[in-house]
Amino acid sequence: MHLSDFDYELPEELIVARPLAERDASRLMLLDRASKTIEDRCFRDLPAILSPGDLLVFNNTRVFPARLLGARQGVRAQPIGRNNPRAREYLSGEVELLLTRRETEDTWQGLVHPGRKVRTGEILVFGGGELEAEVLGRGEYGARRVRLRAREGCVDHQIEKLGHVPLPHYIRRADDSADRADYQTVYAKVPGAVAAPTAGLHFSERVLAALRDACLETCEITLHVGPGTFRPVRAERVEDHRMEAEWYDVPSASAEAINTALDRSRRVVAVGTTCTRTLEHVAGQHGGRIVSGSGETDLFIKPGFPFRVVRSLLTNFHLPRSTLLMLVCAFAGRDFTLRAYRHAIEERYRFYSYGDCMLVV
Repeated sequence: MHLSDFDYELPEELIVARPLAERDASRLMLLDRASKTIEDRCFRDLPAILSPGDLLVFNNTRVFPARLLGARQGVRAQPIGRNNPRAREYLSGEVELLLTRRETEDTWQGLVHPGRKVRTGEILVFGGGELEAEVLGRGEYGARRVRLRAREGCVDHQIEKLGHVPLPHYIRRADDSADRADYQTVYAKVPGAVAAPTAGLHFSERVLAALRDACLETCEITLHVGPGTFRPVRAERVEDHRMEAEWYDVPSASAEAINTALDRSRRVVAVGTTCTRTLEHVAGQHGGRIVSGSGETDLFIKPGFPFRVVRSLLTNFHLPRSTLLMLVCAFAGRDFTLRAYRHAIEERYRFYSYGDCMLVV
């Protein structure tokens, strides 16, 4: 397969930078794989669309303010331009550190921008020195291993205080206080993600209550979404792409609920691509069964993948040429998926993280 097989053209104005005032007011496109039909619905219709006994699996990861803006210690800042899409003036001494994964209490993996000149041994300072990051090692594409130190209090408190919501690059604005709630599911519990599981952003307490009233079951797993979810596929041949590993956890109660649903031929509905990858990874390791426990997955789901667990998928609209779009194509079929995307564009659906969604049954 070629990367160009997963391309489409999207008008810029359909990429939204803000969510709706009511998160459950978004539109929902219903795709039926058997009949190859497309229906335009509202997300609030979800409990009525699903069937009693269906099991929805949610990703309860919580986005933390992982984006730190600071300076390289001892480097004098000089203006170099005003063309940054986030509308902030980068200076030669300024630096951005995106924390991506915690290793120990004080050591992290992260991405530095601009990273070419930041060397091992340098100190990056944030909040006027309230938080420091010592660079312990370098990797490719701006990757760094750092040790964090707080001048007062604990490191976690300073990250929460000084950090910014790591909005995706296609949201061309700076984050603000509203994003701390908006770019978070209402059921988020376990901190560790640098990107939201966006299919879950549509759920409100009202919709969750309606699911219970409709005798629809739910359970939760955790997958900490990493920056790889936005990293472009650089290989022209899709099969040559390698995913970045992400940490997951499947509680024993959730494993039992999913296996029971499978045994009774009840439909497992994955809320998002992150749940899909987690469930299919675990099932692939255990002969089609879900086993509780933690680990890492670098599963790349592309057309031809044999799904063992997921029978229905709720997902947002994804970037062209992305691994997320490839996953949806694997589940719904490439031609049907791209036809649905053309329909979404014609009907002026809202795209990407704060946009509308589709349910594939």
